[in-house]
Amino acid sequence: MSARPVERLEKTLARVAREQGFDQERLRRWVSFLALCGVLERALESGVIDTYYLKGGVAMEVRFARAARTTKDFDLGLQGDRTERIRRLEAVLKLGFDDFTFRLRPEIHQMELADTVRVEVAVQYRTRAWQTVDIDLGPGEAQEVDLVEPAITGLTEMGLPMTPHVRCLGINEQTAQKLHACTGPQRDDRARDVLDILLVDMLGQLDYVRARGAAERIFTERATHPFPPSTSLPAEWRRELENLAQELGYTTANAEEIEARFAVVVQAIATASAD
Repeated sequence: MSARPVERLEKTLARVAREQGFDQERLRRWVSFLALCGVLERALESGVIDTYYLKGGVAMEVRFARAARTTKDFDLGLQGDRTERIRRLEAVLKLGFDDFTFRLRPEIHQMELADTVRVEVAVQYRTRAWQTVDIDLGPGEAQEVDLVEPAITGLTEMGLPMTPHVRCLGINEQTAQKLHACTGPQRDDRARDVLDILLVDMLGQLDYVRARGAAERIFTERATHPFPPSTSLPAEWRRELENLAQELGYTTANAEEIEARFAVVVQAIATASAD
């Protein structure tokens, strides 16, 4: 990597964002996210941790870049209980990645509706503060983990390193988790999961048979509602679905058509057979 005065990185960010047609703050988050991915891969290679995987919106962005919706949180699966996950993350961050260093802030937020703890990580590039990222630490219990080549662009143009691969929650298992979340009793703010599922299907990344197997297991384990679930969506989601679909350039931005397509995809998962 070529040497660059620290004070120029902000200008480089602005230039690359302008040239690539990126939102500048989204590109800033991508830099932070990929730096965190780099230190996680380094920790794995050096034996500091045995496994990790990204999940949630950050996994979608790593896979699909601008085709995915924007997220601000870094959802991470690590082994152990909440205290052990924090200890593992602290050991990981001490390694650093290239010219990036990380500091775990003392604030800890226990999340009640999931086995997750939120921590804040200050990201620094050389001697300057770069960004603070919220990391949601969940249990590392995935049955499938995919090795993903990041689709994110812009870092090379900024002269920054990017890890060649990242571990993400298996796409079929993630789809099954999203299906459970957006059709269950705690789905009030989960409209976005509907569009995430449709995106995975639209891009040809969904294996219906494996998604069915994952869904049957997850719905049984969580035991909140049956599989296959009802595909009727709340009326109050209509505006959010249409706005987000338009923002992401989906094939339709009509809520009724989105709901109909969602029903088709869920039916394809529910009736999929390996025979």
